[in-house]
Amino acid sequence: MTPHVVEPDPQAGAAVKAADRAHVFHSWSAQGLIDPLAVAGAEGSYFWDYDGNRYLDFTSGLVYTNIGYQHPRVVAAIQEQAAKLTTFAPAFAIDVRSEAARLIAERTPGDLDKIFFTNGGAEAVENAVRMARLHTGRTKVLSAYRSYHGATSTAINLTGDPRRWASDNGSAGVVRFWAPFLYRSPFYATTEAEESARALQHLEDTIAFEGPATIAAIILETVPGTAGIMTPPPGYLAGVREICDRYGIVFVLDEVMAGFGRTGKWFAAEHFDVVPDLMTFAKGVNSGYVPLGGVAINAEIAATFDKRPYPGGLTYSGHPLACAAAVATIQVMEDEKVVENAAHIGEHVLGPGLRELAERHPSVGEVRGLGVFWALDLVKNRETREPLVPYNAAGEANAPMAAFGAAAKKNGLWPFVNMNRTHAVPACNVTEAEAKEGLAALDAALAVADEHTA
Repeated sequence: MTPHVVEPDPQAGAAVKAADRAHVFHSWSAQGLIDPLAVAGAEGSYFWDYDGNRYLDFTSGLVYTNIGYQHPRVVAAIQEQAAKLTTFAPAFAIDVRSEAARLIAERTPGDLDKIFFTNGGAEAVENAVRMARLHTGRTKVLSAYRSYHGATSTAINLTGDPRRWASDNGSAGVVRFWAPFLYRSPFYATTEAEESARALQHLEDTIAFEGPATIAAIILETVPGTAGIMTPPPGYLAGVREICDRYGIVFVLDEVMAGFGRTGKWFAAEHFDVVPDLMTFAKGVNSGYVPLGGVAINAEIAATFDKRPYPGGLTYSGHPLACAAAVATIQVMEDEKVVENAAHIGEHVLGPGLRELAERHPSVGEVRGLGVFWALDLVKNRETREPLVPYNAAGEANAPMAAFGAAAKKNGLWPFVNMNRTHAVPACNVTEAEAKEGLAALDAALAVADEHTA
């Protein structure tokens, strides 16, 4: 794409901001304490405001614009579908819906060949858990503390991070456990092999004390996203697969954030040679251009509902505009080798570049990731690994991370900041030059974080 020339228009920006503040109720926010940036436009890996400031987006929106903003082929596909058939009820067979399902099923591992469409990731998790409970006749679902699965009723109860607390009703049949995370090991492990073995034993013990016959499913993010991009150690996911098989538990992998090229594979499960029973997806399936998510279902669970109605559905399930965007996005990813680009950028640019930053900045405790899915764990002290800010910090306690974020934006980088981490999660088709630009901006911002180290 030709770089967009940013024409400042502060008056228009002020009008957008005023309307937002008057009428828009924002998620996850104290409404009177926020000051949303008024965005004038976006293209590729960049977006800009009405004052003429241009930002390299190292968040991919909310880790979903996997092919960047405004890709012309996907925009055209949405326009063409709108002219042909804008919407239609989900009970009918529609060409673009069928094609989207076919293309997704071709790329999912194993026999995950049936696709149930939702409007997003949280609804995908809701329905995956419902399928697992109905298939097994059991109620409990096990999920990890360091996790995020969405904000609908079941999904928020499955979530491990603090956003759950205000909505945790304690009666949703959810049991949490510790998944592996060697850098902050809850198992006092010193190697990946120890962490994997001890985490699996902990999971076995949890199942034994909860009662294997009461557990419908175990749900894990293949590579946890917002919780910190902790790539599971070798053998862990295969071990969970074996445990699920032994006890008749449905294994659900949440690929809402990690899927569709983010880790340098179509799905992150491919890195670990593991096939779940159910897989949730959303976000990158169509780069977020029109809301779409879904559940990929294996043959055994799909057969449960051959003669028995599945008691779930959504008015906009498989919406034609969303499916047209998915078809075009998958075709773009194939034609432009977007998945391969994500792998290349991770291996040759982001990975080495972030590790080099870690060598020079005492605020960086650990670098971890795959593809274009990376996290920097920021610390006060490398030896003690004390986080740069406390868990779930707010206000003055969060000042060091706020200062880091402000410095990144001053240098033209929009960062993904969560607790004591910053995530480097650009578009999967980010160029080498753009990735290096992002690394340079991170370098300057980390100098600010360094001021808060001991």
